Amino acid sequence: EGYQDISILTTTADIVFLPSDNAKTEVVCYDREKMQHTVTVTDGVLKIELTDTRKWYEHIDIQFETPKITVYMPKGNYNALSIHADTGDVLDIPRDFTFEDITIEEDTGDVTNHASATGRIKIKTDTGDICVENVSAGELDLSVSTGRVTVSDIACAGDMKIRVSTGKTLLTDVQCQNLTSSGSTGDVSLTDVIATGVFSIKRSTGDVKFERADAAEIFVETDTGNITGTLLSEKVFLTSDTTGHVDVPKTVTGGRCEFSTDTGTIKISVVN
Repeated sequence: EGYQDISILTTTADIVFLPSDNAKTEVVCYDREKMQHTVTVTDGVLKIELTDTRKWYEHIDIQFETPKITVYMPKGNYNALSIHADTGDVLDIPRDFTFEDITIEEDTGDVTNHASATGRIKIKTDTGDICVENVSAGELDLSVSTGRVTVSDIACAGDMKIRVSTGKTLLTDVQCQNLTSSGSTGDVSLTDVIATGVFSIKRSTGDVKFERADAAEIFVETDTGNITGTLLSEKVFLTSDTTGHVDVPKTVTGGRCEFSTDTGTIKISVVN
């Protein structure tokens, strides 16, 4: 039947999307005994849901093979993609598909996305890495407790938000309106990242490095981390450093740039 939305609700399964060779959709599920997925189309929504018929004492059984869901779909545009899983990787969402919105929530698992969205791409995982590459989006919202966030070749019409408790954040070739990044432990690297509005970056422990990056206004705050690198335009630098060293251009033109660290080093230069 025809559908425009895709909804996947599972517990432990790897998920992969592939373009089909014809105009048909095929869902292939490798399931465990008493843990089987159903596939239906209801009100224009392709639904893939797990039915778990195990008894409570069967949940402690040790399994050595991971269930897997493979979705073959025609290339093209779709409305909403929604994935909710406990444990398992979203191995890839290829660039052959475009959605209005993408929402992925996992407890433990890696997520790789190459599909664009005219609206919002929201990916959240507690433990696992997030990789988003070669896409355009209206908004980008990424959140991970323990893991690495890699974002490259992104055109974001609106705001980009990245939250990481423990792990590195690597941004390369990114354009957006405003960039907000918060976290506790982990480095932040921005290479060829341009925001028409504001950079707002906060870290407790971790370095913040700019390489040919820029925004109209920049605010960076760390407790024990260095703030270094190169910007593309002059700024009015306002710095605060307790026990470290400050080395910034002595300029009185350009947008506002506020850097604050307790025990780290601030060293910034401006390149054309």
